[in-house]
Order: sequence, then structure tokens, then C-alpha cells
Amino acid sequence: MGLTIFVIVAVLLVIVTLLAGVKSVPQGFEWTQERFGKFQRSLKPGLNLIIPYIDRIGRRVNMMEQVLDVPSQEVITKDNALVTVDGVVFYQVLDAAKASYEVGNLQQAVLNLTMTNIRTVMGSMDLDELLSNRDQINARLLAVVDEATEPWGVKVTRIEVKDIKPPADLVASMARQMKAEREKRANILDAEGFRQAAILKAEGEKQAEILNAEGQRQAAFLQSEARERQAQAEAEATRMVSEAIAAGNVQAINYFIAQRYVDALKDVATAPNQKTLILPIEATSVLGSLAGIAEVAKEAFGNKG
Repeated sequence: MGLTIFVIVAVLLVIVTLLAGVKSVPQGFEWTQERFGKFQRSLKPGLNLIIPYIDRIGRRVNMMEQVLDVPSQEVITKDNALVTVDGVVFYQVLDAAKASYEVGNLQQAVLNLTMTNIRTVMGSMDLDELLSNRDQINARLLAVVDEATEPWGVKVTRIEVKDIKPPADLVASMARQMKAEREKRANILDAEGFRQAAILKAEGEKQAEILNAEGQRQAAFLQSEARERQAQAEAEATRMVSEAIAAGNVQAINYFIAQRYVDALKDVATAPNQKTLILPIEATSVLGSLAGIAEVAKEAFGNKG
């Protein structure tokens, strides 16, 4: 009976020993192996063997990229503005041994380091620069924190400032400033529009005056040319009448006098204030002879008339 119990105990001890020496590490993790409390090696994902009762598992380290929320904190900027800032940190453990034995609490260390550097970086900037250069802030934070966590076997892949909240009175002041700036731009645009319209109107009036002057010049030229031609025609007629008189043709004189008489009657008849036309008795004989003016002209000037 005692021998049976011993055998059973021995078999159970062997089974427990074998199970204690076989370790299965899940994907995305690394376990540290310690021998009498001293680090030996890191166990990779999969099946691993250790010496039972001598070796043991120290730390179970998550090797996947992790996200750590940075709580809100108040930061005083370079121009003494108080803002509330929060953010988020992405990091990944690259060396399980360093992450386990070089720092006591890895997440707390990364968090405090990030918060401290947020105050340092943002405190060296003005409020306007702080609100407009968020990418620059993220880059500076990433460079500083990643360098500080390198001895811990950690790679900080990204730091993002999620929200920057200035005080309510400062936000209202900024809103009034922005509104005033927009109104200023609108007034400038209106003034520029009025100026452009005035310029275009003046250009149009100038062009109209130029065209009007050009038209008047052209009309004067045409009128001058017409008067010149009329003068030439009158000179030619006078010359021909003079030649006819010199030749002893009395009809030419009669034609010349009749033409002047008819022109005078026409001016009297077309006067704007003339309503009634009274002709002398002698004018009736002249009017009666108008039908023969063509014959007179023909006789005076020949076929050229």
C-alpha cells in the first residue's frame, strides 16, 4: 500500500516537473527567464523549455504597440496665458529585458515623462504660436520623449496633442479679434471694389470723350471737305459765267442773277420764325421764268451744265 502511494506521488511529481519546464508564450508577448532571481534570457512567442525549480518566469512583457492617454494639465505659455492640454502617446517595447529591469513602472514613467515635456515645450511658446504650430509641438515632444525612453528599450512612435483649451475670456477676446479682422478685410475689399469701379468709370468716360472728339474731328474734316468742294464748284461756275460774259453772252448774267434771287427766296421761306411769305410783284415774273432757267443754264454753259 505504501509503495503504491509512493509511485503515484512520484509520477505526479514528474508530471508537474515536466509541466513546469515547458512554457508556451503567446504571440505579441515576451517573457523573461530568471535563474535564482537573475535574468537569463527572453522567451520568444511559442514553446520554450526552462529548468524546473531553478528557472522561473520573471516578467510578461507586451511587445505590441500600446496607447497611453495623457490626462489634462494646465500649462502657462511664454506670454503668461493659461491653457489646458491633453494628449495621447503611442509606444512599443523593443527590448523586454530593459523594459522589465531598467525602469520600475514603464507606463507611469512614460506618462510622467510626456507630461513634463509637454509643459516644457509649450511653456516656451507664445499662445498664437501654440495654437497654430501643433505639428511642430508633436515633433518636438516625440524627439525628446523618444530619446529619453531609449535606455528602457522602448520606442515612442507617436505623440499627439489632442486638445488645447485657452480660458473662456481669452477665447471670447480671440473671437472679437477675429471678427474685427474679418470686418477689416471686408471693408478693404469694399474700398478696393469702389476704387476699381471709379477707375473703370473714369476710363470709360475718357474713352467716350476720345471717341466723341474723334467723331467731331472726322465730322469737321468731312464738313471742311464738303465746303471745299462747294467752293471749288462755285469758283468753277463763276469762272464759266465770267468766260460767258467775256464772250458777250447776256444769258449767263441772267442765270447768275436768277440763281442768287432763288437762293435768297429759299432763305426767307425756310426761316424758323417765318409763318407768312409776302413776295413783291416783280418776284412773280422771276418765278414764272424759273422753268426757263435750265434752258438759260444750257445756253450759258453748254452741255457741261
